[in-house]
Amino acid sequence: MDYDYVIVGAGSAGCVLANRLSAHTGKRVLLLEAGSSDWHPLIHMPAGIARLAKNRRLNWNYETEPEPSLQQRRLWWPRGKTLGGSSSINAMCYVRGVPADYDAWAQATGDARWSWSQVLLWFLHSENNTRGASALHATGGPLSVSDLRHHNPFSAALIEAGASAGFGRNDDFNGPHQAGFGFYQVTQRNGARCSTAVAFLRPARTRPNLHVRTHARVERILIEHGRAVGVQLRHGRRHENVHAGEIILAAGAINSPQLLMLSGIGPADHLREHDLTPLLDLPGVGAGLQDHLDICTLVNSTQNITYDHLNELATGWRYLRHHDGPGSSNVAEAGGFARSRLATDTRCDIQFHFVPALLDDHGRHRLSGIGYTLHACYLHPRSRGQLHLRSADPAASMAIHAGYLSDPEGHDLARMIEAAKMSREILAQPAFTPYRGNGVFPESEPRDDAEWESFIRRKAETIYHPVGTCRMGLDERAVVDSELRVRGVTGLRVVDASVMPALPTGNTNAPTIMIAERAAALMLA
Repeated sequence: MDYDYVIVGAGSAGCVLANRLSAHTGKRVLLLEAGSSDWHPLIHMPAGIARLAKNRRLNWNYETEPEPSLQQRRLWWPRGKTLGGSSSINAMCYVRGVPADYDAWAQATGDARWSWSQVLLWFLHSENNTRGASALHATGGPLSVSDLRHHNPFSAALIEAGASAGFGRNDDFNGPHQAGFGFYQVTQRNGARCSTAVAFLRPARTRPNLHVRTHARVERILIEHGRAVGVQLRHGRRHENVHAGEIILAAGAINSPQLLMLSGIGPADHLREHDLTPLLDLPGVGAGLQDHLDICTLVNSTQNITYDHLNELATGWRYLRHHDGPGSSNVAEAGGFARSRLATDTRCDIQFHFVPALLDDHGRHRLSGIGYTLHACYLHPRSRGQLHLRSADPAASMAIHAGYLSDPEGHDLARMIEAAKMSREILAQPAFTPYRGNGVFPESEPRDDAEWESFIRRKAETIYHPVGTCRMGLDERAVVDSELRVRGVTGLRVVDASVMPALPTGNTNAPTIMIAERAAALMLA
C-alpha cells in the first residue's frame, strides 16, 4: 500500500483535505491534480479574474448541451484546472449561506452533524477574519477573509440604490442576518487572492508525508471485491496505478461523478451504453444537478470611472508596488440579498452581484462603450439537471444537461423574472442618476412578463455554482451517506460540492471548504 489517503483533485476541497490529513505525521497523503501549479501571476492579482476566463490552461472550459429552456443555447461553465481549483479563478466572495440551509441538510441526511450549530464550528475552524473574532467569525485559521482594499465609486452607488429601493444595508452577509446591500468580504490576504492552494496547501507542502503531483489525470478508481484500493492515473503518455487505504474524490461536481461512472459506479444501463461493466448500480450518480441561473442588466455610463478600459500597465504596476488600487479588486465588489414578493420562506431568495463594467457573456464578448452590470440570480431553484458520459474515454468531457427553468410549474422562471425586475428597480434609484446612460441589456424596457421571459431565455447564464451530482442523503438516489462514503463501496468518499443536498443561499466556495473541514475530521476520527 503506497498511501493512507489518495485525494483526487486539488481544488477548494482537495487542498483543505491535504492540509488536515497530512497534519498527522503517521498518515501518508497523495494529492493529485489534473491541471498545473498556481504559478500564473493573474491568479494572485485579484483583478486578474478578467483575464483568467480566457485562459484554457487554467480552466476546464466546459459547455452545457443545448438548453431547451434557453433557446437551445450552450452555456459556458468555467471550472478551475490548477492548484486551488475554482478558488483560484473565482470572484473570491466569502458567503456561507444561512442556518436554514444547513438545518435542511441535517434533515436530508438524518445527521445533526450537518446542522447549522455544528457546521458553524467548521466554518470558524478555517477562518482568519481581519475584522477580528466574534460569535460568528474567527481568527487564526488558514483562510484569510478580509475587506476589499479598493472600491469603485459605482459599487458605493449600488449599495445606496439598494437601500433606497427598500432592501436595506448590510455590512456582513455572514452576520446575524443576510438581507441587505453592502460590500462583499473576500478570500484575500494583504490584497492578494487567498485560494485554498495558498491558504491550506502552501503551508503543508514541506511535510514529508504529503506528496503533490500536478498534470496527473486520474482515469478510474481501482476496485477489488467491493473496496476501492487505488487509482489509475495518466501523467503525460505514461499510465500508472497508485494504491491507498482510502480514496477521496474531490474533483468537483462534474469530474467526481464522471470518475465514478468510468469506474463502473453509476446508472447501470447508462454505463452499458458505453461498454462499461457496472460494478455498482447507483442511479443518483450524475443526477440531481443544481445550479444558480443568473440574469444581467447592463447600462451605459455617462462618466468614465468604470473598469471597462483600465490602463492595465498602470494598474499592474501599482498592484505590484502596493497591493492596492483596482488590481486588488475582485471586480464584483458589492452586492446584496433580498426576499422577492414571491419568496416562500424566511430566507432571501435573490442574490445580486454588481460589476462596475459592461459584462456580457462572462466578459468574453467585449462591448463598446462604458457602463455597469447588475447580476441577479434566484437562489433556490426547483429545476434539476443531469450529467451523462459522452464515451468511456476519460479525456472526453461530460455531457452537461443543466436543466435550467425545467420545473413543470414554472416556479423558477417566475422568480427569474422577478429578479430581473428587481434589478431594474435598483438601477433606477437616484444614486445612479449622475451616471445613467442608455440601457444595453435589455435593449428596451420590457412591456410585460412575456418580454421579460424572452429576455431571460435569450441572455441568462450560470453564476458558477453547480452542486448535487453525488449528493448525500438517506433515499435510494443518494450517492454518499452523511459521512460522505460512497454507498456500496468501502474505502471511497466524495468530498466536494457534488455532495450538497441542495444549493445554499449564496456562493458555494465557502460551504465547499467547510465540507472538506468536516470530512477531514470525520476521517481522522
